[in-house]
Amino acid sequence: MKKNGHNVNVTSEIGTLKKVIVHRPDEGIGRISPKKAEELLFDDIVLLPKMQEEHDTFTFILRSFLGDENVLEVGDLIHDALKYGEARKKEEVINRIGSYEELPQRDIELLKSLDNRELTETLITGYCASEDAILFDPIPNFIFTRDIAVTVHDHIIITKAAKEARHRENFLTRFIFWAHPMFAEMHDAGKVINLNDIDKFPPSRKGEQISIEGGDVMMIHDNYLLVGCSERTTSHAIHLLKDVLFEKGLIKNVVQINIPAARSCMHIDTIFTQIHHNHVVGYKPFVVEGKGVNVVVHRDNGDRAHYSSVKDFFLGELNPKMEFILSGEGVSPYQEREQWTDGCNLVALKPGIGLTYDRNPYTEAAFRKFGYDIVHADQLAEDIKAGKVNPAEMENTIINLSSGELSRARGGSHCMTCPIERS
Repeated sequence: MKKNGHNVNVTSEIGTLKKVIVHRPDEGIGRISPKKAEELLFDDIVLLPKMQEEHDTFTFILRSFLGDENVLEVGDLIHDALKYGEARKKEEVINRIGSYEELPQRDIELLKSLDNRELTETLITGYCASEDAILFDPIPNFIFTRDIAVTVHDHIIITKAAKEARHRENFLTRFIFWAHPMFAEMHDAGKVINLNDIDKFPPSRKGEQISIEGGDVMMIHDNYLLVGCSERTTSHAIHLLKDVLFEKGLIKNVVQINIPAARSCMHIDTIFTQIHHNHVVGYKPFVVEGKGVNVVVHRDNGDRAHYSSVKDFFLGELNPKMEFILSGEGVSPYQEREQWTDGCNLVALKPGIGLTYDRNPYTEAAFRKFGYDIVHADQLAEDIKAGKVNPAEMENTIINLSSGELSRARGGSHCMTCPIERS
């Protein structure tokens, strides 16, 4: 397999998306019971075939803009890492997962006996088809690939999840960036920052843990990295990461955005995302009014700056022309409803082209007032297939995704994408 470690670079949230990691809802999600849903951080049980259908439309749109070869499926990356990576690395990931999941030795040996495709499916879903055996719980949040890793310039940060239910995702992510030939040169060049390295990222002497999830990290500008301090990301982790980034000269400003530690706003990308040079979609109480939110800018020279809201930070530091498109048009109760259903959580495919869910009508009205066209993903897919629309020619358009099942998982298009290359 060709090594391709040089095509990793992200310097903004809105540059043309070139390469992205996604994960199609897998069979493990179909095994979640109501009792298990809360434990596995999944808000509801879903109709898996419909969820997969919605995700397939989502990835069709991505492929139409990026090309098939640039939409990377997690399962394929794991399979290829198992197939083309060193045998010792394969054995080590099996042993680590087996130990973490407290598998008996017979099941560890079973995993080692599987072919690479079935092993991949088993490691992700927890179910071994050839034995008709459930070896461990599914990892349903793996569809939210934003959380597994973050690209900062030409470096990859492997994140560390706050909750135990996501730890196997982390083992598999570390395996991909360690064993897959695509990332071999990066790894060898020291361009993979692993937050799970306990010697480099230890807990504090006061017991503060290391956890940073990708939904809390935004490469907003080539010299500004935003990191949310939230329910899932700790201040201690932010400070250790900041020091490493400054030592490497990767970034000049690390911006800590302190938000309430609440399930309704677990990451900063649940309350705002940038979709155009001068446009941020945001939740008014937190982003504009600064209720329960404050911003600290850490400079690489040791200086600090403080802002009372996300809006004040953007206008004061990055762009005085920035405008804020408000979820639910900034009116209650619609803003609370539509923030909850990911009205602020969009991924930009290029400046002015954003993907979102089709269940936020008041936010949709706000987009129209700012000059955006609205098109449904199902119709757009048909028009692309018929040759009626060229994605490269689209401008200032919000693409609405069907979301009857996807939205039940509490994560939008931003959550479901891990960009590794933008231009």
